[in-house]
Amino acid sequence: MTYQESIDWLYSTQLFGIKLGLDNPRRLLREYLAFPPQRTKVIHVAGTNGKGSVCALIDSVARSTGRRTGLFTSPHLVDFRERIRISGAEISEEDTIRHLTALRELVKDWEYHPTFFELALAVALKHFSENNCELLILETGMGGRLDATTAVPADVAVITPIALDHQEHLGDTLAEIAGEKAGIICPTKPVFSAAQAPEARSVIEQKANEQRAPLDFIDEPLTGYSLGLHGPHQLENAALALATLHGIGVHLDYEVVKHGLQNARHPGRFDIISDSSSGVTVPATGPHDPSAPSQSPPLVLDIAHNPSSAKALATTWHEKFPNQKAHLIFGLVADKDLHAVLSQLLPLAHELHLVPVNSPRATPPEDIKAALPADPPPVTIHPDLASALASRSTTLPTLLTGSAFLIGEALALLQDKSHRSSDQ
Repeated sequence: MTYQESIDWLYSTQLFGIKLGLDNPRRLLREYLAFPPQRTKVIHVAGTNGKGSVCALIDSVARSTGRRTGLFTSPHLVDFRERIRISGAEISEEDTIRHLTALRELVKDWEYHPTFFELALAVALKHFSENNCELLILETGMGGRLDATTAVPADVAVITPIALDHQEHLGDTLAEIAGEKAGIICPTKPVFSAAQAPEARSVIEQKANEQRAPLDFIDEPLTGYSLGLHGPHQLENAALALATLHGIGVHLDYEVVKHGLQNARHPGRFDIISDSSSGVTVPATGPHDPSAPSQSPPLVLDIAHNPSSAKALATTWHEKFPNQKAHLIFGLVADKDLHAVLSQLLPLAHELHLVPVNSPRATPPEDIKAALPADPPPVTIHPDLASALASRSTTLPTLLTGSAFLIGEALALLQDKSHRSSDQ
């Protein structure tokens, strides 16, 4: 197969939907010989908000210590290969083809066909094993208890802040969702959790007690360091990341931590894009100074698809762009709490530009407009994201936010790449 043919086959497996459960992924990893060697340490990260950021921070600091890391995250924004990285480098097209070709042959006669996500996990773990990774960081796809990543024995469990999201799969209450997230806790293995709402904290404590797993809540943000990721919530994520690395036995000193935190990157999370005079877009390499001269106002990309992430975005916006309104471009999918997200974002907007999201689950921009409260900022509906980006203000910073699919499409347009999103 060519790379495109192998990816086409992988995407065709989305027809099998999302299947929560561990029997199939265990069988897949066992038959593909993809379980990590015993010498390899595994960090397993679950939660509602901040999973990807915590994974990126753990990976960056661990790499600064000289560890060879394997990082598995989801979803990707532009290209599938973003999900699988060794010490920061994406898996090659050649290795992707090789693994997907082998997996296609392996599972062709299975009664219960593996899902997109299960196959991606198998590719990642085999790739990490073949390349002698010392430390793996695995981000859950959804939930935890029945997520495919939980089929992999972990040395430490990490739980980021829990909020209401994916209720159709995980439950209607914070306690029910916390029970699913806490399902990654392994017997006697350490657990590190961010600060949690009381009902979520109680569930995590009960699960850790049941598994005789030592549990630490990291309730205070990190101080004394600057980060490559923007926002005060990232200081809380950084504290959780460092506690996890220390708890798994990684020796940390000031210079290593400083280098790792400053160089951490997580595209699409308050990602500040600046225009050069040539018209080429490049990521900013450090905190944005709104008073600094530039060719045009910056574009900020941020995934904010639930109320908690929208609140974090609003806080970060006020920190980075005090007393400035945004040229706000927004789109969301249908299973999200639209009203609660808008309540956080609308106060930021000088004007609102609504766009369709490239997903079967997209909320039509007309429906978003109909859901707006009385006296919203001026609203424009665009036929596509490209036209919305072309409308960018020459005086105001632009904030493009909402669905992860929308952020991926924006990055693809800015990088002149094709875009293919995945629901898994």
